[in-house]
Amino acid sequence: MSKTLNLALILAVLISLSACAELKETGRSIGQSTKEVTTEIGHATRDATKAIGHASRDAVKSVNDDLSKKD
Repeated sequence: MSKTLNLALILAVLISLSACAELKETGRSIGQSTKEVTTEIGHATRDATKAIGHASRDAVKSVNDDLSKKD
């Protein structure tokens, strides 16, 4: 009976280690995907903000030029 219990315990430990490795790999994969998505969102936000800033600057400059020409 003791040998059977030891064998069952060893088997349970091996299965647990295998499951832990799979969970660790899954977590790593999810983390990497999250990092990539977050980076893409950040870059898109930066580019959109830059485009809006340039468009606003150009619009203000155009209005100022038009006002200067009328004077």
